[in-house]
Amino acid sequence: MIDPGKAVKQSTEKPAPPVASAPKLFTGVIFGLAFGFLLQKGGVGKFNILIGQLLLQDWTVAKIMLTAIVVGMIGVFTLHHFAKVNLDIKPTRIGSNIIGGLVFGAGFALLGYCPGTAAAALGQGSWDALFGMVGLVAGSWIFAELSGWTERTIDKWGDLGKVLIPDVLHLPRGVAVAGFAVTLTAIIALLQRFTPR
Repeated sequence: MIDPGKAVKQSTEKPAPPVASAPKLFTGVIFGLAFGFLLQKGGVGKFNILIGQLLLQDWTVAKIMLTAIVVGMIGVFTLHHFAKVNLDIKPTRIGSNIIGGLVFGAGFALLGYCPGTAAAALGQGSWDALFGMVGLVAGSWIFAELSGWTERTIDKWGDLGKVLIPDVLHLPRGVAVAGFAVTLTAIIALLQRFTPR
């Protein structure tokens, strides 16, 4: 089967300059503000809601994340099917995923915010999130400094290459996307019905 994403026309124009143009920057600012607004309205910029999720007492974050996954998955794979976008699949590296997940989770548990929610919290005046933003910058710098070493070591632990769950399960992508969408929507409905609000 031909990958529909391969049909997306490749540009013959010169590569963009390293600094984005003003319209692209403006678009980025607008989407960033909209994203922050939605995070704040969803309540996931509040320390007590995020900690409540980690303590399995408030399921707001899970419901928002699962909804985003369903909408994003359907949108991206539909656009890919109609050759409107190419998929940029990142390699699955078990070692990196486990270590990165543990570091991320530890930071989330200690601070009570993840990077996106910390930015939303800071925007609404929660100054405790500032410490997380400083940590985020410091952690990014450390990661960049260690990237050469991690590429030679950790990134090779369990490197499965560029794989998708449908490929591993030997399912057509459309079937897998529909199945996951139905399953995740059912989980969202169950969380909405049986967990405290």
